[in-house]
Amino acid sequence: MRKLKQGRKLSRKRNQRKALLKSLAQALFLHNKIKTSEAKAKELSRFAEKCITRAKKGDLNSRRILAKYFSKDLVKRLIDEIGPKYKNRKGGYTRIIKLGPRKSDGARIAIIELV
Repeated sequence: MRKLKQGRKLSRKRNQRKALLKSLAQALFLHNKIKTSEAKAKELSRFAEKCITRAKKGDLNSRRILAKYFSKDLVKRLIDEIGPKYKNRKGGYTRIIKLGPRKSDGARIAIIELV
């Protein structure tokens, strides 16, 4: 039986999709809340939660893996501020609040925020 690959394609090629997720995650970690389309928010949630789980460990390997995606300043903020904030939480670091459709093109909009 044919199984589908996990995740959404977001009408982009692989490298463009990765770059989009990196920039959305960076904005989320800097501002704690962003407004985007619902599909992007759901994909971002998966990526951001993995990054926060990695930041909770706080060891050198985690720091190096996060440095592949983000700048040094953001990695420092992830490990020093965001990671310890969720130390006792086992998951569910993000919340998605669905809004109505966008006026221009009718795309479903959502707010994603750190809990």
